[in-house]
Amino acid sequence: MKREWNLNWLIYLTTLLLVFLCVYLLLKLAPIWEPIVNVLTVLIVPFLIASLITYLLHPIVEKIHKEGLPRGVAVLLIYLLFFGGTGYAIVKGIPHIVKQSQELMENVPMFIDMYRDAVHHTYDFTANLPPALQEKVDQSFQDAEDAVNRTLTLAIELAKKLLSSIFIIMIIPFIVFYLLKDFENLKKIAWRVTPPKWRKPGRNVLIRIDESLGNYIRGQFFVISVLGVLAALGFWLIKLPYAILLGIIVGVTDIIPYFGPFLGAAPALLIASTVSVKMTLITIIVIIVLQFIESNILSPYIVGKSLHIHPVVIIFGLLAGGEIAGVIGLILAVPVLAVLKALILYHNEDERSN
Repeated sequence: MKREWNLNWLIYLTTLLLVFLCVYLLLKLAPIWEPIVNVLTVLIVPFLIASLITYLLHPIVEKIHKEGLPRGVAVLLIYLLFFGGTGYAIVKGIPHIVKQSQELMENVPMFIDMYRDAVHHTYDFTANLPPALQEKVDQSFQDAEDAVNRTLTLAIELAKKLLSSIFIIMIIPFIVFYLLKDFENLKKIAWRVTPPKWRKPGRNVLIRIDESLGNYIRGQFFVISVLGVLAALGFWLIKLPYAILLGIIVGVTDIIPYFGPFLGAAPALLIASTVSVKMTLITIIVIIVLQFIESNILSPYIVGKSLHIHPVVIIFGLLAGGEIAGVIGLILAVPVLAVLKALILYHNEDERSN
């Protein structure tokens, strides 16, 4: 028995060593396969984005089709509403966003001067503190500057990629149309190419993932859209500068559970503090109202408790995702947890049935 146990451990260690060797070789061969991966990424990303949009819109098409409308007409109706509404919002919104971005860039020197004044005041206040605490203060400012630099670099790189990929973005609506139109045929093809022994388990797993993840994603997209519009409207009503930009930030950051509202509120409060104390207090009230609407109306009734994951697990996933992949990791943490939960539940049920 002991000999068998030792043999199993030897097999595990050998397998682990082989995995590490394979990873090491892949990293060493990166100059060879990285260009290929970059080309494949450019080719695959439009289909992934189109697949996500199709996944979000297909249930709506099915619901309208069940009400008696022909599938082709339902697809065309939802397609036109989605892309027509998105296109209209982009055409009407981009001039305002560009204008506010230009104004913001013109005022960057003012924000830098304010930051320097705040740093000097902080240093004067902490001059009599022990050296260890002063080092902590210096490190905090350094971390904040690094975080801002990383965020700005990421935003600039993203903007460059969007501009350079305009043709790829333009073909996404056409891919979505054909995916929606031929959705049932694609399901049949996927069923046929799947090995028979994997068909039933695979179908059950996908159903479980769709139940936990699908409603969450669709609801979350709707929530962040509504919250972004309400935030932009609220900031515009109180005459806060850069209302549309700040509203977009509030909506987009809300996709990150728990931490998102704080990240979205920070830029608005920073801009408000440059206007007046009164504007800062009014902005705080607007943000509190927005979070009340999101926490007590939008999320409970639209997103609901579709995930059924404990908050501690979600926070752990967010911390791990942020450490592994930064902002992208924070956004993908909850969907990944939902998929893992569906797989674990299915595995447990499968074991009990056997």
